[in-house]
Amino acid sequence: MSNPETPGSPPPQPPPAPPAPQAADQPAVQARQAPRIVRRREWLPSLIWLIPIVAALVGITLVARILMERGPTIVLTFKTAEGLEAGKTAVKYKDVQIGMVDSLRLAPDRSHVRVTLKLNKDAQAFTSRDTRYWVVRPRLDMSGVSGLGTLLSGAYIGADAGTDEETADAFAGLEAPPTVTRDASGRQYLLHARDIGSLDVGSPVYYRHIKVGQIAAFELDPDGRGVSLRVFINTPYEKFIGANTRFWHASGLDMQLTASGLTLRTQSLATILLGGVTFGAPEDEAGPVSAENTTFALADDETSAMKQPDGPAQAVLFYFNQSLRGLSPGAPVDFRGVVIGEVKSIGVEFDRGAREFRMPVLVQIYPDRLRRQEVRQPTTSRFTQQQGMQFLIEKGLRAQLRTGNLLTGQLYVALDFFPKAPPSKVDFAKNPVELPVMPNSLDELQTQIQEIANKVNKVPFEQIGADLRTTMATLNKTLSGAEQLTRTLNNDVSPEITAAMKDARKTISSAERTLAQDSPLQQDMRQTLQELTRTAASVRVLTDYLERHPESLLRGKPDDTK
Repeated sequence: MSNPETPGSPPPQPPPAPPAPQAADQPAVQARQAPRIVRRREWLPSLIWLIPIVAALVGITLVARILMERGPTIVLTFKTAEGLEAGKTAVKYKDVQIGMVDSLRLAPDRSHVRVTLKLNKDAQAFTSRDTRYWVVRPRLDMSGVSGLGTLLSGAYIGADAGTDEETADAFAGLEAPPTVTRDASGRQYLLHARDIGSLDVGSPVYYRHIKVGQIAAFELDPDGRGVSLRVFINTPYEKFIGANTRFWHASGLDMQLTASGLTLRTQSLATILLGGVTFGAPEDEAGPVSAENTTFALADDETSAMKQPDGPAQAVLFYFNQSLRGLSPGAPVDFRGVVIGEVKSIGVEFDRGAREFRMPVLVQIYPDRLRRQEVRQPTTSRFTQQQGMQFLIEKGLRAQLRTGNLLTGQLYVALDFFPKAPPSKVDFAKNPVELPVMPNSLDELQTQIQEIANKVNKVPFEQIGADLRTTMATLNKTLSGAEQLTRTLNNDVSPEITAAMKDARKTISSAERTLAQDSPLQQDMRQTLQELTRTAASVRVLTDYLERHPESLLRGKPDDTK
């Protein structure tokens, strides 16, 4: 027997067969040839089994790789699934895909849509609780046009990574993209205003007509008395916001009509349509740079924002005994052209003691506006504030309603000195303090007109009329007599006057003939005047001689022959 075959070795080849014997020798050959026994080889697997084994290994490798690279799964809720498709819509951050929409489901109450996202393994940071998601699609809103790139590529889900250490697997998607993302460079500040006006999320913030930020969010105050706005200022413009910075509305047009003419100001065309905010500092002194989340007041206009702080206000009450038509809350309180306060409220009261109605007007006065200086030096006075006020009232300080606009009839409260005002005492124990008033000059004029009308009513016009009629009758008689006298003069005196006029005409004619140039009287007068002229010349010669020879008056004229 042959040795056992080594497993895995090729099977032994049988020895070559001897040549076939001849037919005569065949029985002898068969008797000499012994039988060959071949051992059965061990079983070996077929090569066909390698294919499924390799496929299984590849599948296990792929599954393991998928499981190792598989990221978190989160659920978003939106009002609508417009533009979203399962397996096609991507989740992007800075235009880099970080996940894919896995499925879309309608909520049981049909109020929203549940979108399941499968994020990549390296997108673990996007499961922070404060992460924000929104759908990027073409939009046209108050802040402008966005998402135009999705017209060809299709909508996708944008993400803004959060910073919270706690994670979540469900998020409420935003219906609009956030104005400011967390990776933006800049600072946020808070503005507090009475109302929001025409501002909205995305409204621009300007500094010297340059856009430096935008409004990120706004909300109503818990007490409902104002609005808080959050603004984002881009880097490096936050360095211009200091402790003295003032913010004001830049919406619409700022039109002022003064003695210098009409002034029209606006920040840009965008502020006219969308509204906006601008800021600055008095005399460009912004002061130290403000920290993030600092709160500022938002004024209505630049004039209100740039005015100096008013300081503490003092409530004062005035009682006017006249109509308050044209006076409204907010009307200014004026002291010789300087606005020192404003009207807070007006009303009506019945004075039981005087049995008449009085009109109370409550105002707020800011005393610092009167003593405002560049540098305030501490001064000491021996008089208290109450004594000083009483001194001014004794000097004639009174409140008076005056007309501020003749077209609209608006009134304002004016404080001024009236030296002839009756004396008055002030009770400073009352709160608010009641100060004396003076009637309006127009009311005084109306009172004077009423007094004149009363005096006119007392005039006896009927008796005067009767006397006038009697006088007119007497005058008529007088005129009749004068007419008769005129007729008499025309009939009797007129011929005599005619004769006198003829005699006067004759006399004048004689005088004219006498005074004519060729009349004898004129010739005689000429000769007389010539003689007078010669006489005057002789007298002049005599006078000159006497001045030179005064002794001739005693001695006579000397003889020239000597």
